[in-house]
Amino acid sequence: MGVAHPNFWRKHRGLVWANPDADDSVHIRAALVRPRFNVLLDIALEFGLERLQQEWEYLNGEPTREVERASDIVERILANIEKGFATAAAGH
Repeated sequence: MGVAHPNFWRKHRGLVWANPDADDSVHIRAALVRPRFNVLLDIALEFGLERLQQEWEYLNGEPTREVERASDIVERILANIEKGFATAAAGH
């Protein structure tokens, strides 16, 4: 896929500090295993919630300790983002 959003990733440099030129998927997956609401929301706004969920599904396909540790938090954050998007779409 490559890095399609280099300016976006400059705002979140610490995600992949060893390789800031890593592709978007690497950055998104790094954010998911170290979940912070504001970062995941930014990613959802930039790439779409579906992309964020797809990357999470990919990580869950080969669960590691990092993924297992982040699982409850990520699931809660993704659900809250989804609710927020639905509320915004409904015009509330």
